[in-house]
Amino acid sequence: MSLSVYLSGEIHTDWRDQIITACADLDVVFDSPVTDHAASDDCGVAILGAEDNKFWHDNKGAKINAIRTRRGIENADVVVVRFGEKYRQWNAAFDAGYASALGKSIIVLSMPEHQHALKEVHAAALAAADEPKQVAEILRYVLTDKLP
Repeated sequence: MSLSVYLSGEIHTDWRDQIITACADLDVVFDSPVTDHAASDDCGVAILGAEDNKFWHDNKGAKINAIRTRRGIENADVVVVRFGEKYRQWNAAFDAGYASALGKSIIVLSMPEHQHALKEVHAAALAAADEPKQVAEILRYVLTDKLP
């Protein structure tokens, strides 16, 4: 058995690398949004042309990024949605909602102090983890039946 896993959300820490490294011996294919913040923000104007108004600059980028995100979520068996400490990722909440609407298995990765704020997101998830290691252990269990 193999899994396709989409790693959504916060792009300012190495949580993705931690999960990918911990799952190196498993049959898992990972996908994610563009994690280069500047490239993600500026892709719309780099491809479609400059905008004087910041709203339209961001709008172009958001829509082009949504093409990649939707494809990644639609092709995934499992969607991991990370909410980080310093930043509030509104796009991650959208990704969780989109994945839920598609009937995808969702794992939320967030800090315990955000449990109340994320209660609706957690309600849609099949698991809520505090650490990347726990996500890797969930994926390992799903694929191999082995506990940590």
